[in-house]
Amino acid sequence: MPRDAYQRQLERLRADVLEMSDRVCERLERALTALETQDETLAAAVITGDHGINERYLEIEQRCIKLLALQQPVASDLRFVAASFKIITDLERIADLAVNLAEYAKRASRRRYADIDIGYIGERIVELVETAMAAYAADDAERTRDIAAEDDEIDRLCENASEFVVRDLLETELEAEIGLTPDALFDEVSRMLLTIRDLERVGDHAVNIAARTLYMVESDDELIY
Repeated sequence: MPRDAYQRQLERLRADVLEMSDRVCERLERALTALETQDETLAAAVITGDHGINERYLEIEQRCIKLLALQQPVASDLRFVAASFKIITDLERIADLAVNLAEYAKRASRRRYADIDIGYIGERIVELVETAMAAYAADDAERTRDIAAEDDEIDRLCENASEFVVRDLLETELEAEIGLTPDALFDEVSRMLLTIRDLERVGDHAVNIAARTLYMVESDDELIY
């Protein structure tokens, strides 16, 4: 294949990965909105839309495989294709976590833990994914190193939120005025802890994306773990 045509295929791959990331971030934002507003219709749309994300993932995966098998890229091109393949895997898993959040939105009450600002944590995490993808788009190695530090702050926010829930559970006396049976309280606690856990996992996937980008650009495995 002529070099120009090959280069266009690489450019198309990058564009496709970025388009997939836009769709995933949109899904994540909608799931967070559903969680905050308890909008069951919006939550259902996020859940049913996951099929389209999975299909897009498989399409891009096949493109990566063909480039590796037929073009046998070397050096930086090989790292780029391999990184793109890894990144779409992280994006697909973020989309799955968005589905989890939408599922919680269909059942959870935000009254008991209104003091936990899930919206703020979610906003920070969406920004982290978008920053990681911007670094991939621009081959920006320097920005990837900042993402790991930002994720540490998100981990701190999630840890504080989890501690709040556990402390509340330990301090709660199941009296009549609380209006919750032990099973109902357990359900509320479980859903909130799962929500926090899944948000933290999205941040971890953003760091993975940054790590693959850094390796793609500089062949530096500093952030890969």
